[in-house]
Amino acid sequence: MSEPFETAFDAMLAGDDGALDRWLPADGSGRPGLAVYRNTVAKARADALAGQFPTVERLVGVDWFRQAALTFAGTAPPTDPVLDDYGTAFPDWLATFPPALGLPFLAPVARLDLAWSRAHRAPDAVPLSGRDTAPLSPARLFKARAGLHPSAQLFWFDWTVPTVWSANRADGDATGAIWEERPEGLLIVRPAAVVTWHRLSRPQWTFLTACRRGATLGDAARDAFVPDPGLDLGTLFAGLLAMGALSQLPTEPLPHD
Repeated sequence: MSEPFETAFDAMLAGDDGALDRWLPADGSGRPGLAVYRNTVAKARADALAGQFPTVERLVGVDWFRQAALTFAGTAPPTDPVLDDYGTAFPDWLATFPPALGLPFLAPVARLDLAWSRAHRAPDAVPLSGRDTAPLSPARLFKARAGLHPSAQLFWFDWTVPTVWSANRADGDATGAIWEERPEGLLIVRPAAVVTWHRLSRPQWTFLTACRRGATLGDAARDAFVPDPGLDLGTLFAGLLAMGALSQLPTEPLPHD
């Protein structure tokens, strides 16, 4: 439970000018310092959100974003002194923020920014590669289970969220990036030192979704044929391995053929 001073201090940071009256000199001489401190804290929170959601900031502009960030910070102060992970509630909050209601792409774009940060901070792991699967017969491979890489963030949208997001990243090209009702899948992953993202077809997304829930590779392959009965399974699997999407196979012996 918070101490009375800590509670009052949090209230002061949120804008309650009288919250610390009982701890301040009667002549009010301490108030100017509190205002400076409040502004410094507010700026730190807004800066942390700008670092976490750079694509959102690029889409709406610095001034719009900073005002939104300050409003959010006033209603959802950080719960940890380390601000690297601050703003996990920001995408959902943006979806209800009145000035953003006419910008339906902002909240899902914010979710992708957050996913990029999560991939960046995820544990290191060696991804599954063709060298791991080449010695296995098809029967043994289909009985194996390979989860997603620890950094993998998997998405499917009914709108062109990945197009808008990737085009408005720092190294993107927004030319021709249209917000429209067209399904798109995306994988954000860091199999090595750099976070990468990859567009996914429906069969690729379906395959990875099955792996995420613990299905065998054979069951994942069966699911992938549903949206595209004519897909080339070898090409699909090789493509996912090249992305670094899957974790290594379990070290315990696989079932016999």
